[in-house]
Amino acid sequence: MSGEWVVGLGLRPGVAGERIVAAVRDVVGDARVSCLATLDRRACETGVRAAAEELGAVVRGFTAAELAAVDVPHPSARIAAAVRTASVAEAAALLVGGRGLTHPKRIIDSIVIAATETAL
Repeated sequence: MSGEWVVGLGLRPGVAGERIVAAVRDVVGDARVSCLATLDRRACETGVRAAAEELGAVVRGFTAAELAAVDVPHPSARIAAAVRTASVAEAAALLVGGRGLTHPKRIIDSIVIAATETAL
């Protein structure tokens, strides 16, 4: 199946766009990325916006409550304590992609990546 990717991101403030792009490419290779999805307060970050522009993707941000409502395979109590949702990357990818995760969360250069492939 040929498709495009929705990538969920969990990251600290101030991460450079180049690091985000490198982490995304480590997971999905050179495939087309249609959306970067993350916590609403990270969606406006300069690095996230720069990465989206380079990848040709849109950015979607979700509130902690929206993310917390999603059942994910790898919840984290530490993340829940920090941002009031047990998942950012997996939940965000699922909210946009609407299907199961092709790539469950993986940490690359301190950036959490989860992805789902969508049919074209």
